[in-house]
Amino acid sequence: MRLVVAQCSARYTGRLSAHLPLARRLIVVKADGSVLLHSDGGSYKPLNWMSPPCATAVSEPDDAQRERGVSEVWAVQHRKSDDRLEIELHEVFHDSSHDLGVDPGLIKDGVEAHLQELLAAQIGLLGDGHTLVRREYMTAIGPVDILAKDPAGGSVAIEIKRRGDIDGVEQLTRYLELMNRDPHLAPVRGVFAAQEIKPQARVLATDRGIGCLLLDYDAMRGVDDVDSRLF
Repeated sequence: MRLVVAQCSARYTGRLSAHLPLARRLIVVKADGSVLLHSDGGSYKPLNWMSPPCATAVSEPDDAQRERGVSEVWAVQHRKSDDRLEIELHEVFHDSSHDLGVDPGLIKDGVEAHLQELLAAQIGLLGDGHTLVRREYMTAIGPVDILAKDPAGGSVAIEIKRRGDIDGVEQLTRYLELMNRDPHLAPVRGVFAAQEIKPQARVLATDRGIGCLLLDYDAMRGVDDVDSRLF
């Protein structure tokens, strides 16, 4: 992982257009190629980013950029779309690289872990004919909650959350991009499963061909008798 603290500006073009004016920010470049820009606020969310697969090219500024004080230009191009993130670095205050090794992934507890256990035992909630391959299927960037097979024998990767938001869809997207490079698994379809899925997350998942599944925790535990409901 490379960490760069710099006075910089950025422009994102492609499916949407966005601009970050000149300010001091943290730029994170991960081993998978992803590039993220953070401010000293806004919790854990980056101001802008490019998800893999992508490639970064570093170049010298042109005359106009040099006049504005630009010292280096990063062009981050997505390999499967026209999405492009261009970062203009003016002054670099810190630049370091660190080998973090292979992360074992998040060990889940509480409701989320129980939802995973319950869905693995009730894999038919995905639809008739689905079968469980395994829980916590390990990839190079972390474990997929559940790997299953659909009735036609296709692979299904399932990410489980208590509350499904955009970050969860992004996480599943990264898993799918990696897993679909494996000829033993591809093609891999994604399912985003949660007790509650935010509208923005559902729109993003649909746009990326990812299915959404609402999980009724009480019904799955056998606490809620759905047959006796009036509504």
